[in-house]
Amino acid sequence: MAKGKNVLTTGDVAKICNVAPRTVSKWFDSGQLRGYRIPGSKDRRIPVSELLRFMKANNIPTAALPVGNIRVLIVDSNEKAASTLAEELGTQADYEVQTVDNNFEAGLSTQRFAPHVLLINLLAKDINVNGICSTILAHEDLQTIKTIAIANNLSDSESTALLHKGFDGYVSDPSDINAIIQQIEEAIAIVY
Repeated sequence: MAKGKNVLTTGDVAKICNVAPRTVSKWFDSGQLRGYRIPGSKDRRIPVSELLRFMKANNIPTAALPVGNIRVLIVDSNEKAASTLAEELGTQADYEVQTVDNNFEAGLSTQRFAPHVLLINLLAKDINVNGICSTILAHEDLQTIKTIAIANNLSDSESTALLHKGFDGYVSDPSDINAIIQQIEEAIAIVY
């Protein structure tokens, strides 16, 4: 099993949880462990974030999870701000970070880099924020990617609207690196 995989097989989950693959299948079939079946097959796939939720709920040690470095893609037309944020996230949280400044690059990087989290600046010029969110929600293979909005001074109604649009979190102060790291960790359900 490769480090950094977003989706695991029942065999992968069995090794991580130190149980038989049949036990994992029972958890899946009973609805305790959520995931999906491969079309035209009986094979099951479990997102890492779902496995983590399940392990925490059942007091199973999470040390064997194959998380590797958290990959973050920053989508922001302000290259200076994006590179500063990328450097801080890499230094303070040891995340693997890339930046892009338009929708086309965001799509390419999402496929190639396979980020766990997209940080999207809502005030970025020439970036279709709603298009990025709806694309992720519409494609099953991208739905494990978490999206976090970054904007200045969001009101309660604006924050609620973002969550209804499909964002997994938001940060109202782009300069608060600790709040951004906290949102990333909460979105992907990894606790250090």
